[in-house]
Amino acid sequence: MPDQAIKPRFECKTIYEMTSELAKRLGVEEQFTEGRTQEGWMRYLYEQSRKAIPDLPDFDTFRQQGIYKQRDPQGHHVAYKAFREDPQANPLTTPSGKIEIYSQDLAKIAATWELPEGDVIDPLPIYTPGFENYNDPLTAKYPLQLTGFHYKSRVHSTYGNVDVLKAACRQEMWINPIDARKRGIANGDRIRIFNDRGEVHIEAKVTPRMMPGVVALGEGAWYNPDASRVDQAGSINVLTTQRPSPLAKGNPSHTNLVQVEKL
Repeated sequence: MPDQAIKPRFECKTIYEMTSELAKRLGVEEQFTEGRTQEGWMRYLYEQSRKAIPDLPDFDTFRQQGIYKQRDPQGHHVAYKAFREDPQANPLTTPSGKIEIYSQDLAKIAATWELPEGDVIDPLPIYTPGFENYNDPLTAKYPLQLTGFHYKSRVHSTYGNVDVLKAACRQEMWINPIDARKRGIANGDRIRIFNDRGEVHIEAKVTPRMMPGVVALGEGAWYNPDASRVDQAGSINVLTTQRPSPLAKGNPSHTNLVQVEKL
């Protein structure tokens, strides 16, 4: 359990303080906080854990020692062990109590939700090309499919402002040598990635680990626009659509058509 390295500077607030202040302004502070501060919630939730794990030390002892280890008496954890040994006595939390290939919940959603054209929710694990795919007529203008991935120097955008991490793990766009050669791009060249939504200037990483027709950019980089509003830091959000993903309604960072040129 980590403690503060320094006291908050100036007007810095924790996420809990910010959300509590928002709840206060919305008139639901008591319902949101339930009368607890951030410290109060930590102690309350820790005590709930102690009820399930009686061997846990008290909160103050745990805070002082920083870590608690408990070894599995059977040597290692096996996922769904009880279910596998006796599925009838230990059903899963799915409607059938079993591992479901066909999802009744997804079938209900697919039958009742109104979805835009091109959005697919299926109760079976099928492949769908999604929107802005390789068969889209838009590929005549933007022939490369841009995908996002979790980058090793950040947790989404957290730590994206740490200079030593940015120096150790440069933000680059990955591109296949075939696509790079067509565009006169060499490894480390400064490039522009663009579509109708925005433009990013960043270095290229030429690698056969990318398949032709696809480029990749680590998500979570902090937006850093110049005077022309062109991002200079590699923020994939500049290029992603505002159209949400069909089921989770999240940011579709794996479905974006772009063009890439050498600067």
